[in-house]
Amino acid sequence: MTILNKSQTNLLLGYPVDARLLIINADDLGMCNAINEAIFRTLKEGVVRSTSLMVPCPWALHAMRFLAAHPEIHFGVHLTVISDAVDYRWGPVTSREKVPSLIDEAGYFYSFQRMPEFLAQARLDQLEMEFRAQIEVVVASRLKPTHLDWHALRIGGRADIFDLMLGLAKEYGLALRVAGRSLIEKLQNQGLPTNDFDFLDSYGLDPVNKAARYAQMLHELPAGLSEWAVHPGLDNAELLAIEPDGNHVRQTDFDFWTSQPAKDIVKEEGIILLDYRALQVVWREK
Repeated sequence: MTILNKSQTNLLLGYPVDARLLIINADDLGMCNAINEAIFRTLKEGVVRSTSLMVPCPWALHAMRFLAAHPEIHFGVHLTVISDAVDYRWGPVTSREKVPSLIDEAGYFYSFQRMPEFLAQARLDQLEMEFRAQIEVVVASRLKPTHLDWHALRIGGRADIFDLMLGLAKEYGLALRVAGRSLIEKLQNQGLPTNDFDFLDSYGLDPVNKAARYAQMLHELPAGLSEWAVHPGLDNAELLAIEPDGNHVRQTDFDFWTSQPAKDIVKEEGIILLDYRALQVVWREK
């Protein structure tokens, strides 16, 4: 068994042991137009280098056309079995009668608030069917994802779900987002490079002082590989109707990651921005 530490992870990715590596991934591509447009602009104008596609969502086709037109942009499949807003929901790619444990009384994925109920009943074979269907939609479109990650799921109590995702990542030649110290160590002990620190979810940051907090974290970024999951969006009528209590989380992400100060700090600090392609190359060799 190969046991990695941060310096070994850097070396596997082809960087010096003291390099400060950062994946900034824009989650939720495909959820709605306001999010799509924000992510498109963030990828083209800002410092974000990676995004993740929500295949079951209404604006996924719009997002996929963009990705097809911009093959230089690396993206993952944002495995989605949770809905967000009360009045704006989505359901499985798979026929509903094949995945009854994944849907609520109305035939949609369970809401975020009902996640404990969902996790208690979701059958692994049905999750595999739906996850695989979402990946296959992307593959059939001749797009080339780099990794798998997931939307909103809190799977700390369902190790079997993480193992399912890991198996699918290996089967399809993709890397996988990893959250939590124990899972980071589990994969690194298998010789697989991952983020060295638990990944940051931008929903955990206060929008009021977010720009200052991001700047501080960039200045203090440690050596090794970090991943930050950010959520750019535009606070227009569409997004404010979908997320009336969103507290401007998405707009403040968009504002910072397209700003000149963000670009300046990354350059001044010598931070190396990566996407999941760097990890995918090594994962495929294992």
